[in-house]
Amino acid sequence: MREGEDGGVGDVARVRRFNRVVSERVGVLQERFHGTERPYGQARLLWEIGEAQAPLDVRKLRERLGLDSGYVSRLLRALEADGLVVVEPLERDRRVRTARLTERGRGEWAELDRRSDEAAGSLLAPLSPAQRGRLVAAMAEVDRLLTAGTVTLDEVAPDHPDAELCLRGYFAELQERFDTGFDPAHSLLPDAGELRPPHGQFVVARLHGEPVGCAGLKLPPGGAAEVKRMWVAPRVRGLGLARRFLAELEARAAGHGAELLRLDTNKALGEAIGLYHAYGFEEVAAFNDEPYAHHWFEKRLRPAS
Repeated sequence: MREGEDGGVGDVARVRRFNRVVSERVGVLQERFHGTERPYGQARLLWEIGEAQAPLDVRKLRERLGLDSGYVSRLLRALEADGLVVVEPLERDRRVRTARLTERGRGEWAELDRRSDEAAGSLLAPLSPAQRGRLVAAMAEVDRLLTAGTVTLDEVAPDHPDAELCLRGYFAELQERFDTGFDPAHSLLPDAGELRPPHGQFVVARLHGEPVGCAGLKLPPGGAAEVKRMWVAPRVRGLGLARRFLAELEARAAGHGAELLRLDTNKALGEAIGLYHAYGFEEVAAFNDEPYAHHWFEKRLRPAS
């Protein structure tokens, strides 16, 4: 089947063509990236370590780039052999390896950064101002959408460290936005046990291994499922993650045989209220005595196929 004859096949073909064009234009195929002495893998790792401006956790570096641990180890050994990087255990936890640039490494990083600016400029130089604007805007949109596709949703216990980090962010935001403030002890402790199997589930969103959002689901036997504690970190808003959480929890609730999905929210959260309406929830009379709720919603679920 040729490109364009079917929406799915055509889309895949266009993505592959885009990948080929980008890899060629940004110099990934060159043996020496941007005219340096390094192939792309070594150059990228060097740049990431230098950009951090502090010893960088090797595990987090690997997760950030989505690379195999063995490959990262080989790249780091090559950079160490050239005197550019030092890999050593973290002083307070020697199980954690960190990487930092040497003085020579900082010099090469600065040169790599300069050449990368020149390479980016060479992509823009042949274009008219209008074309440059279109290209930069299109790149920003591609960046946003690819980042959205990188976020994972993982089920964890509500007392998992990543869950607790997200809940602290959630409670801090409610404290700031609610007219009456917010007391987390008033709301979290009574239902924490209902957000773990078999009574419920708790999901954390991660971007490059870092927690960036959470959502809980109550699954009372024979009753309506209920969304709780849904929060998205400000730095990743605009990626459609809240809607993705709703779709994930809806599917999980339907999979457990729930026929109705409910949630409540505060009047201060106007964007959330708009999302629930847009997602197909209907506003209903109060179904609980949640002290911070002003609006109650529910959605009829289709049985899981």
